Amino acid sequence: MSTASAFDPSALQPDSAAQLPSAPASATPASTTLPAERIRVRAALESLPAYVAGKPAPDDGVRRFKISSNESPFPPVETVREAAVAALGEAHRYPDAAAQALREALGAEHGVEPSRIALSTGSVAVTGDLVRALVDQGDEVVYAWRSFEAYPILVGSHGGTPVQVPVTARGEHDLEAMAEAITERTRLVLLCTPNNPTGPSLSTADVEEFLTRVPEHVVVAIDEAYREFHDPATVLDSAGILARHGNVVLLRTFSKLQGLAGLRIGYAIAHPRLARALSQVTLPFGASRPAQAAALATLQPEARAVLDRRAAWIRTERDRVAAALAEQGWDLPVTQGNFIYFPLGEQSQDFAAFADARGLVLRAYGADGVRATIAEPEASDLLIDIAAAWREHS
Repeated sequence: MSTASAFDPSALQPDSAAQLPSAPASATPASTTLPAERIRVRAALESLPAYVAGKPAPDDGVRRFKISSNESPFPPVETVREAAVAALGEAHRYPDAAAQALREALGAEHGVEPSRIALSTGSVAVTGDLVRALVDQGDEVVYAWRSFEAYPILVGSHGGTPVQVPVTARGEHDLEAMAEAITERTRLVLLCTPNNPTGPSLSTADVEEFLTRVPEHVVVAIDEAYREFHDPATVLDSAGILARHGNVVLLRTFSKLQGLAGLRIGYAIAHPRLARALSQVTLPFGASRPAQAAALATLQPEARAVLDRRAAWIRTERDRVAAALAEQGWDLPVTQGNFIYFPLGEQSQDFAAFADARGLVLRAYGADGVRATIAEPEASDLLIDIAAAWREHS
């Protein structure tokens, strides 16, 4: 009677001394001529804007600070990093598609049933799921502009019609105009607070009044990617708003304060019917094992204490930079995010180039403005100096 031998994974590791078989020789030389490509892509792609990521710092020997992507200046908390690394040991297994442990923790965090938590690869992916779940061809999605760069891409790529409502001169949502923009074709409204890239936030009273003018079948998504950087004393009561309105959904991310931008994980807090719809359209196994493990670790008391201190530091540093710029004579939107916005209009590209030449990589938005992320104190000091030099230069 034979017995199975013990399974030893190390025995299957490649032997550096072993001779690996060589690749078979090609019968014909590789052709440099590509075949004719006659595929048909969707007509909507012709007018779709491309997502422009924050410009990386060039590798030209000049020390530069990259503050163009709203990334955290802090690496993941050590216990969070350890959880992600440990999860790599199971990377050959699919992640829990239901992300049950994380959804239970988030449900407890927000006082809702775990089934009301919808996870995906960042809050931007959850926003895409919202569009897929709600918007048919030609349906409208209303949002402020300028706001998050991905909104028109997500809406247009799924056949929806973007309805962009200009922000005010102070970079704020014009809720009156947004309410008037809602039609019988509107299926979704996106509210970004604090607004990326301009910085102002919405108050509880403002959102409540706006919701009285939104039909109950139209979903209002409150994108709170930068919530942790808001002054805690005046931050939006989004939990109360969600509890009072059946057409509201909240969007959150682990990319910003938690420092997990590279792992891609975010979530929605939705009412049951919408939560089920999101689960139907989301990418299966989207949240990886390391991402789930890291996100779960950020909710533990030790990590939360560190993150709370980091959020307070960023708020203080942001206010220091804003005050210094105000002293120079800059009149900028009041920001509650981890960034500062310069509404420079046609001078935006020139200002970004001016900063780049002096060691600071910023994010320019066409002919609208320039965004600078709050990062290391050295980067903040350099931003202040460059802003002063620009005023003298111009």
